[in-house]
Amino acid sequence: MMMTAIDKQTALVLIDLQKGIASGDKAHPVPGILANASRLKAAFRQTQLPVVIVHVEPIGAPASLVRSEKGNFPKDAAGQQQALQKMRADGFFDIVDPVKPEPGDLQITKENWDAFYNTPLHDELQKLSVTGIVLAGISTSIGVEGTARSANQRGYNVTFATDAMTDTVAAAHENSLTYIFPRIGELATTDEIITKLGGR
Repeated sequence: MMMTAIDKQTALVLIDLQKGIASGDKAHPVPGILANASRLKAAFRQTQLPVVIVHVEPIGAPASLVRSEKGNFPKDAAGQQQALQKMRADGFFDIVDPVKPEPGDLQITKENWDAFYNTPLHDELQKLSVTGIVLAGISTSIGVEGTARSANQRGYNVTFATDAMTDTVAAAHENSLTYIFPRIGELATTDEIITKLGGR
């Protein structure tokens, strides 16, 4: 891992830190992941840099309707509505307390893995002259990687907060960090990112 710099206009983008995704078994202890995400959020707010809170609502989106071997959602309209109501009642979409949106935070709702696809995220970041993104969240190989690939295609400098992300599958997390992320951006710990923020 080596972080060389952080752009003057960098945004923190937190991926899918919602109750339904942060719950359950993960490759790393979730309280530690959330604590680091919260520290990053506080540091970005202190330096008056943008904070983006992303959450996913996939039911009914085209990607939720295709045939797949591990599809999680019903394909029929009635089943989708029933699942959606249950998820809302269970608080599935609610952002976890340590990173709950605050006034001034940008909130983005996405429908699939990529926070840029079919959302206003790129336009909002461009309005703020953002050229760099720090990414964190759950899951590493899904929402974080999907968003990172899209950020890379748009020319953002991406920094991955390696201790503020995790996955349901340890091997998938390691694959992203070892083989994918170094080709897209730079990897750093929360402490390293906060230190760079102070000296940018």
